Amino acid sequence: MLEAKILNEYRTVAIVGLSPNPSRPSHRVASYLAGNGYKVIPVNPRAQEILGKPSYPNLSSLPEPVEVVDIFRRSEEVMPIVDEAIKIGAKVVWMQEGVINEEAASKARDAGLLVVMNKCMLKEHQRLGKRLD
Repeated sequence: MLEAKILNEYRTVAIVGLSPNPSRPSHRVASYLAGNGYKVIPVNPRAQEILGKPSYPNLSSLPEPVEVVDIFRRSEEVMPIVDEAIKIGAKVVWMQEGVINEEAASKARDAGLLVVMNKCMLKEHQRLGKRLD
């Protein structure tokens, strides 16, 4: 199963659209992932710091490689993020629940990235539970 492979093999996650507001879904997902052994890198041009970590304006400005690009943006805003994910050498594009962009997904797959669409990393991690390391 693709989600299990990703959650098992890749541990560095850039979260695009991560909100500094603890009540927002992106913040809850990032906190959960960080608490479960993932390295979370915030990507939000309007925040200096989120979850005690520096926030970056875009994927191209990240100081280190990332494996998973987790997208919390509107579906119509996904394509430029996918373009950047390809450019920086990410392995996975993960579009959160409600984020669906077939054209961007195809482009990412054509570039060799794994793609998950319209699913929540937190919920998938919890659902897979004991099957994960």
